[in-house]
Amino acid sequence: MQIKVDLVSGLGGEFDPPPGRVFAVGPAVPFERFAGAINSAFGRWDFSHLHRFELADGRWIGFEDLDFEPPGWVDHATKVGSLLAPGDRFGFVFDFGDGWRHECRVLDEKLDPPVEFGELPRAPVILWGWGWLPDQYGRGAEDDAGSY
Repeated sequence: MQIKVDLVSGLGGEFDPPPGRVFAVGPAVPFERFAGAINSAFGRWDFSHLHRFELADGRWIGFEDLDFEPPGWVDHATKVGSLLAPGDRFGFVFDFGDGWRHECRVLDEKLDPPVEFGELPRAPVILWGWGWLPDQYGRGAEDDAGSY
């Protein structure tokens, strides 16, 4: 499947227009691996922060937070294809403090992986991308302290 991911906000600001990526994601890929691909594609290097996917039905996918009980947590080892279909919209949040929020949509266009890649990729693949990527901590230079 193809999944479009737009970075809409983070560090207290909104991005207009939002930078984005389109991924090829096999149905057997776990959400955890898809989260890693999103974070890498958006230039993050400090992966020590929590993340979650937010499905349209209110369920969250990620590391369960025992101090907070949303409508229902789903383990991020769950396969993408078991919960998503063309046309579905969902969210992804990385680093709950800085709130890197993404809007995601499963596109209707289908892929033929052997034709596109020569084989079935075991990890999500970026097909297309655009936009300026902000630094994870708001830094503009090596010696900049950023937002901290």
